[in-house]
Amino acid sequence: MRRHLEVCGPRDAADVWDRYVRPARWAEWSPQIRSVDYAEPELRERTGGVVHGPFGVRARFFVARVSPPQSWLWDVFVAGAAVELSHRVEPVAEGTRTTLTIRGPGPLVLPYVPLARLALRRLVSD
Repeated sequence: MRRHLEVCGPRDAADVWDRYVRPARWAEWSPQIRSVDYAEPELRERTGGVVHGPFGVRARFFVARVSPPQSWLWDVFVAGAAVELSHRVEPVAEGTRTTLTIRGPGPLVLPYVPLARLALRRLVSD
């Protein structure tokens, strides 16, 4: 299954990118993330880590592509399945547009969409 989200907000695109590229900052804007285990200060291709969510949920991830300052792609492994998340950041007159394309099994993608939309709104908000 594939779902595409697009959100615009007033935050500067460079700051949005910084919030994306530094996993230590993900919990600032993503309510489903409590913490991240990742060895690098910034995302690098062909590296991985673990995202910690509520209720002890853990998900391994692998960063497949990073194209600063506008896009990155990662795979998240949860419940024995992989979900691909493709992120994009674009400056626009009113601030920043960010998009997310989610690909994976429907039972994982569908419940994630509202959480992802909330996180993206927080990402681009002041």
